Amino acid sequence: MNTHDTPSPVPHPYVGMWVTADGHIRQELLPNGRYDEARGTRRSAYTGNYTVTGDHLEYVDDTGFTATGDVRNGVLYHEHLVLYREDEVPAHDDGR
Repeated sequence: MNTHDTPSPVPHPYVGMWVTADGHIRQELLPNGRYDEARGTRRSAYTGNYTVTGDHLEYVDDTGFTATGDVRNGVLYHEHLVLYREDEVPAHDDGR
């Protein structure tokens, strides 16, 4: 390791892909404080900045719209949405 190299900081534990149970909404929290939210087939439907304080998130999209979210028990409650880690989405009971 070069003496001028610095190790990459460990990303915040909330960084990564969050999705609704039906997969329609996908919100990626990026390590640089940006987010990118897809809705259905519409990629980057919403983009902007986010900050985390404890388990609370504050969002400001690129148009200036603001929103909030809270992580409780590993689930992200973002305004009226409930999002799960991409690899932890609960299975649907579709009656089959």
